[in-house]
Amino acid sequence: MPATIRDVARASGVHISTVSRTFSAPHLVNPDTRVRVLACAEDLGYRPNRAARALITGRTHNIGLIIADIANPFFPPLIKAAEGQARHRDYHVFVADTNEDAAAEEELVHALAKQVDGVLLCSPRMSNALIEQVSREVPVVVINRQVAGLPCVVMDVGQGARSAIEHLLGLGHRRIALLGGPRGSWTNREIRRAAGAAARSGGAELTVLGPNPPTETGGGAQAEQVRRSGVTAVLAYNDLMAIGLIEGLDQLGLRVPQDVSVVGIDDIALSRLTRPKLTTVATPTAAAGRTAVDMLLQHDPEPRPRGGGRAAAVGDRRTTAQVMLQTELVIRDSTGPAPGSGRTRSGGPSADPGPHAVRNSAARWASPVTPSPPNAEE
Repeated sequence: MPATIRDVARASGVHISTVSRTFSAPHLVNPDTRVRVLACAEDLGYRPNRAARALITGRTHNIGLIIADIANPFFPPLIKAAEGQARHRDYHVFVADTNEDAAAEEELVHALAKQVDGVLLCSPRMSNALIEQVSREVPVVVINRQVAGLPCVVMDVGQGARSAIEHLLGLGHRRIALLGGPRGSWTNREIRRAAGAAARSGGAELTVLGPNPPTETGGGAQAEQVRRSGVTAVLAYNDLMAIGLIEGLDQLGLRVPQDVSVVGIDDIALSRLTRPKLTTVATPTAAAGRTAVDMLLQHDPEPRPRGGGRAAAVGDRRTTAQVMLQTELVIRDSTGPAPGSGRTRSGGPSADPGPHAVRNSAARWASPVTPSPPNAEE
């Protein structure tokens, strides 16, 4: 028969309420007593009832993680890191997939709000106004999207896009295409803005093709358009699109990188397995998952009735920090000199990743994000 809270209280010589506080509010229990209670609980194999504890504390010790597409290899490292960090903090993570659907995303937030202590919204497709609205129902941390007034963790894809364009410029490319991602994507907007600025600065022409689904199929579908445009290099919204594009170009008889150079963004595992191996912008997805969990749990809110609502969150000291994680250009085999440029494979000194390719993917809490204008989604 499983050990009960009474068994632990009897074995440790304390009242039942002290055992309860040891698990629900350990900071309120004398350290020596807490150690003794936990040791007895371990010896007896006692595990507290999370549902009962939630009724007492107003906390479920559950977190919702809502992502755009679980089939996209970008997300699993983030999910794994978030789950590990949450487990370390004695929390469980519920993962939900929206399939890039803003309406499904909103429904999932409402469905999870009464079952979790907070929600991580990763690459959300809802508008900023709607994200702000649902954040009144449950604490939210946004990943891969900047929303004024809300805590967020973003990866500096703008820096990465600049590094990629500078690398292509150094190889002699002056006609470059950008394969855009989905509408409503903050990441897509940042890539487009930074790539356009870098191309103009280097005297290059940037052709934007999109929006597109952020998938292999989405990339492959643009191969013919890339061929017709006459560009010599392409920066894709993500690695999946870049890989699909390379396959599509191959079917058209175009070689990568001899005829067209291709750069992706994300550095998923597949980017190292393709032939040619993909030049890409590595994004610190695992660090983003860990950081987002820490941001969500760094405060210690007062107990609140389940069912939430901002009025119920008395004493909730939510963070509004905005953290930016740096990206890194990884040069592999899918980029080479522009046809007829006379450049060498290395491209000379000007073909390095550029001054923006900082090789550091660690989360820095002191690195604030420059706020975007309100509701500045694409």
